[in-house]
Amino acid sequence: MSGKNVHTTYSKSAGNWRNISEGANKPSKVFETKAEAQAAGRQIAINNKVEHLVHNQNGQIGQRNSYGHDPESSEG
Repeated sequence: MSGKNVHTTYSKSAGNWRNISEGANKPSKVFETKAEAQAAGRQIAINNKVEHLVHNQNGQIGQRNSYGHDPESSEG
């Protein structure tokens, strides 16, 4: 799973929150609350040094956190 960003999303049809890595067909785990899914997704992203993208119920990205190797800041 290394190198694949983690998305925390809401499934309207199932009525639950889930974490899914980019390119995966199935979520790694499902949760009743956004807070539970977000905490678990953050830990997966930290462990794999990737980005964690948290979506709102409407599917838009509401928050994005990077736990990978960010390039050094440039001037400007």
